[in-house]
Amino acid sequence: MNMSGKTVLITGSTDGVGRRVAERLAAAGARLIVHGRDKTRAEELVSRIQDKGGKATYYLADLSSLEEVRTLADAIQRDYDRLDVLINNAGIGTSGGGTGRQVSRDGYELRFAVNYLAGFLLTRRLLPLLKASTPARIVNVSSVGQQAIDFSDVMLTHGYSGVRAYCQSKLAQIMFTFDLAEELADSGVTANCLHPATYMDTTMVRQAGVAPLSTVEQGADAILNLAAGTALEGHTGLYYDGLRPSRASAQAYDATARSNLRTLSQSLTGLV
Repeated sequence: MNMSGKTVLITGSTDGVGRRVAERLAAAGARLIVHGRDKTRAEELVSRIQDKGGKATYYLADLSSLEEVRTLADAIQRDYDRLDVLINNAGIGTSGGGTGRQVSRDGYELRFAVNYLAGFLLTRRLLPLLKASTPARIVNVSSVGQQAIDFSDVMLTHGYSGVRAYCQSKLAQIMFTFDLAEELADSGVTANCLHPATYMDTTMVRQAGVAPLSTVEQGADAILNLAAGTALEGHTGLYYDGLRPSRASAQAYDATARSNLRTLSQSLTGLV
């Protein structure tokens, strides 16, 4: 894997699989844009990468705030003249931060806001930079855990569960990916998504009280396959389960549902 001269942004890259992906991309020569919420962890990762001869800078942003997402996008557009790979990795698990229904700073159901809306807005704001850096790639780190979106209650004000919220947000990521792939066809920017590995040994999994079944290294292998693998060059609109092409839940292939989600997302993020 040779990433010399490539600039890569990974959200949620100060912990878990995002951190391991950042370390491996930096070792391959990429210039890393590290994102996280914790300054100490971000500084430690950047120092670790630089001590090994790599290039990295960090930006802090709480993705539960759409205003902070906008500020992050503005800073990257200001500070960089290219972006070769965007990996939307940051997220909240089924029980992270509490078991009851929570809302973001903007008043939206928290998992839908952080796992999906933040990446939707960040990607939309960074599309001009990605298009100027072709060939470029967008990778959305989703999950095999998916549940159809009920458009009459997207914010889950009735019958809430963390699992349902998480699975809905992850399917929304996949629907967004497929939409992007169609929109960006022949632009030189590809968009793919994946379930990296099942119950990796991460903070998110441990918070859910689940015994890990996979390693962070396995998840990193799968993400790097889409982000930097030569075999995926030019391929777009794909959903992978680990290292294998797979098929997402049925709603992801429903053009009407995707259109409804797109319209809703544009309204919620102020892109209309």
